[in-house]
Amino acid sequence: MRLARTSAAVPPVPVPAATAGRPARPRTAGVVAMVGSGLSNQTGAAIGSLAFPVLGPAGVVAVRQYVAALALLAVGRPRLRAFTWRQWWPVLLLAVVFGTMNLSLYSAVDRVGLGLAVTLEFLGPLTIALAAARRRADACCAVIAAVGVVTLMRPRPSADYVGMGLGLLAAACWASYILLNRTVGRRLPGAQGSAAAAGVSALLFLPVGVAVVLRHPPTATALACAVAAGVLSSAVPYLADLFTLRRVPAPAFGLFMSVNPVLAAAVGRVGLGQRLGWAEWAGIGAVVAANALSILGTGRPRAGRVRGR
Repeated sequence: MRLARTSAAVPPVPVPAATAGRPARPRTAGVVAMVGSGLSNQTGAAIGSLAFPVLGPAGVVAVRQYVAALALLAVGRPRLRAFTWRQWWPVLLLAVVFGTMNLSLYSAVDRVGLGLAVTLEFLGPLTIALAAARRRADACCAVIAAVGVVTLMRPRPSADYVGMGLGLLAAACWASYILLNRTVGRRLPGAQGSAAAAGVSALLFLPVGVAVVLRHPPTATALACAVAAGVLSSAVPYLADLFTLRRVPAPAFGLFMSVNPVLAAAVGRVGLGQRLGWAEWAGIGAVVAANALSILGTGRPRAGRVRGR
């Protein structure tokens, strides 16, 4: 789904004072990049789902992991031989979580649709953000999010609880991904840790890729869709986020990230014909509102400090 991408759940860190006085043009460019990143991410997932009948979710995720590894290894250039065990163990855990997160998300997309799957996955970073909060307003946000989840997972004849469970597994993996990224970021400089984790995850998916090719030789169209998913949902968002975070304040970035479930539902409706009822839209809206209110409540900068991520 994403490369070293986190949400507002990650605590902001100080950025150079020069960012406070940046002109409007760089901010506008950052907003455009955020919109492009969000649409690219969800469009990539939608295109990848078109290859499910041939490759299955596991095959599409395997190709995506390969693309992610190529992109991150090219940027991070990790010095693997210099890693100590203290640095390696969180990297290995991050690799497992990274692969499981994408596999569970794409499997959920296959069963319950893009909008619902992404909304359930988004509960991961939202849970971390609310767990660290101590305000009454955050308790209200948690209640709003819980109401949204109950609405989405309400008992009905057409409910696919396996698909919903996979979405919640993706949420747990995303929460773990954020926490592990904090540890990796403290122990390894730059993007070396994320790059190494992406490389290990790609290696773990090599047997999956081989098995898929042997059992169901991919068509050129299916392979192209899987590669497009890797580029649009991994490489493009990663590079766009690097560009955006230098131009847009962290609260604004996190606030836009919260709109991703709505973008996913819209892309699923337009690109895949996946219709949602009013109750599903209400549930998605509740989860998005809970995250947005949480960010707005914690995103105000203190005097003398610029908040960034």
